[in-house]
Amino acid sequence: MTTLAPGANAPLAQGPLTATIGFTPVAGAGLDVSAFLLDANGKVRGDADMCFYGQTIVANGAVQLSQVESGRVVFCLDLDRLDAAVEKVALTATIDENKARFAAFPHLALSVSGGIEAPIPTQDMQETALILGEFYRRQGAWKFRCVAQGFAGGLAPLASHFGVEIAVPTANPPTTPAPAPAPPARINLSKITLDKSRASISLEKKGDGDFGEIKINLNWNRPTTSGGLFSGLLGRSGGVDLDVGCLFELQDGRKGVIQALGKAFGSFDNAPYIHLMGDDRTGAVRDGEWLRINGKEWRNIRRVLVYAFIYQGVPNWNATDGVVTLFAPGQPPIEVRVSEEGGKLGCCAIALLENVGGSVKVSREVRFFQDQQKADQAYQWGLRWSVGSK
Repeated sequence: MTTLAPGANAPLAQGPLTATIGFTPVAGAGLDVSAFLLDANGKVRGDADMCFYGQTIVANGAVQLSQVESGRVVFCLDLDRLDAAVEKVALTATIDENKARFAAFPHLALSVSGGIEAPIPTQDMQETALILGEFYRRQGAWKFRCVAQGFAGGLAPLASHFGVEIAVPTANPPTTPAPAPAPPARINLSKITLDKSRASISLEKKGDGDFGEIKINLNWNRPTTSGGLFSGLLGRSGGVDLDVGCLFELQDGRKGVIQALGKAFGSFDNAPYIHLMGDDRTGAVRDGEWLRINGKEWRNIRRVLVYAFIYQGVPNWNATDGVVTLFAPGQPPIEVRVSEEGGKLGCCAIALLENVGGSVKVSREVRFFQDQQKADQAYQWGLRWSVGSK
C-alpha cells in the first residue's frame, strides 16, 4: 500500500483501474464529484471533456462515473484509451457553499486500484471545491498525484480554472436575454436543489414547446453485506426495495398511475407519454430507477406527481438517503432529497410537475403518506385502487 501526501505521486499499474472517493456523509450537505479531461494547457477542449452527474460516460467509455452511493463514489478509467491530446484527468469534489465547508468532512480520501491511498486533509478547510488528485502522462506512462487543492467560492472558480464556464440558470429567466460571446466550453453544472427555502422552479421554455426527453432518476443508499455490495437490498434483514412511480393527468382528463407494482410501466411514444424504464429490485442497476417523460408531448400533459414508496423493508427514509434528480436537455439538473422524517409511512410524494402556460413547473413536495392511495386522495386524483403485485 502506498499512501500519498498532498503533492506526492506514484506510478500506476497498466490496464483499466478504478478511483474511489470515500467520505463520511454529512446530513443536508451533498458532495458532488467530477472528472475533467485536460489538454497540455490544463484546460478542457469542450463540454465532452467533463464527466459528472449529468454526463456519466465520456471519451467513448474511457472515463465513467460508475457508482454513486452514500459515502462512496467510483470512477472507472482506461487511461490508455484516451486521445493523445488528453494529458491529465483531474478528479474534483464540490459542496453547495450554502450547506457546508470541507471542514465538515473529516474523513475524505481518494484511493486508486493497485494500492494507492490519498487521504485529503480537510481539518479547518473552509473551501467548498477541491481538486482531489490527478492522473497525468509522463514519458509515455501514466502516474497519479495527490493534489488536495481547495478553491474558495465553490464550483464556479474550480470550473473556470479548467476552462469551463458554468451556465447559471435563473428561476425567472428574462424574456430577451442579453447576447454574450460563446465561451470555449459551456457546461450546465449548476445542479439546483429544491428545499424549504426554494420550493419550485420552472424549466426554461423553448419556442416550440419541445422539452426533449425529461428523465427522472431515483437513487438511494444500498447497504453493503457479506453477500456482495447490493445483495442486502432485498431478501435480507433490513433490506429495502425503494421504488419510483407517478400519478399523471392528461389535458383531456385521463388519469392514471405509472409504477412497477401492478406492472403499469406506461408508454413513451403514446399516451400517457411517460415510461418507467425498469424496476431495480436487486440493486444491480447502479444508477437506480428511471422515469422518462416525452417532453415533445408536454402540451398533452396537465400534471405529474412523482413519488417513491418502500415496497419491501421497514420504512426508514433517513436510512435510504434517497434523492430524485430531474434531467432535461439544456437545463440544470433539479434535485429533491427524500431522506427526511417519514415515520412509519411508506410513501413519499416527492415532486409535482405542472403544465403552466406550456412550461414545466417543478415543485418540491416531500410529503409522506401511508400508501399511494392516501397520496392520491391528498392531491385529489380520484383513482380507484386495488391490491397489486410485481
